[in-house]
Amino acid sequence: MNSSTDNQRSSNRSLTGRLLLMTAAMFAFGFLLVPLYDVFCEVTGFGGRTSSRADVVAEAPDLTRTVRIEFVTTVNAYAPWTFAADVDSMTVHPGKMYFTSFTAQNMTGNDKVAQAVSSVAPTAAADHFKKIECFCFTSQEFAANEKRAMPLQFIVDPALPDYIDTMTLSYTFFDTTGLPANDEL
Repeated sequence: MNSSTDNQRSSNRSLTGRLLLMTAAMFAFGFLLVPLYDVFCEVTGFGGRTSSRADVVAEAPDLTRTVRIEFVTTVNAYAPWTFAADVDSMTVHPGKMYFTSFTAQNMTGNDKVAQAVSSVAPTAAADHFKKIECFCFTSQEFAANEKRAMPLQFIVDPALPDYIDTMTLSYTFFDTTGLPANDEL
């Protein structure tokens, strides 16, 4: 009876150790999932994500062609912000550099931090939208009730397929106050 109790305790310890190890592995996987997904999206262009690298287009602008860029903004649910594009759309020539801006305001009496996440539609156009400067590259720190313009500088690659004449650049603004900064993930 004593040896079966010892066997049962040994079996329980072994099971507990395996369960703790599995829990730690699941936590580590969950923690690494966001950075792994970001790398996957950047490499594959999945989800309409644009490249955060500003590959400067070496070709001359195509002044015979125009592409309409539509700007769409959303604020994550319950986030205490206003966020909008300063213009709804632009007509651009591929290969030429353009500037626009977005305006955001912290609607609280507390300091806040936000992060914008972008996507481009159609997905086939995502690799051809090159952001040179973008507020979405880093977290944005806002003082209480602060309102400010945030710049976007971009080029549409002349290699954009001819059948694409309209692109939609969409930004979602998230309240990331209290979360680790981008470089800490």
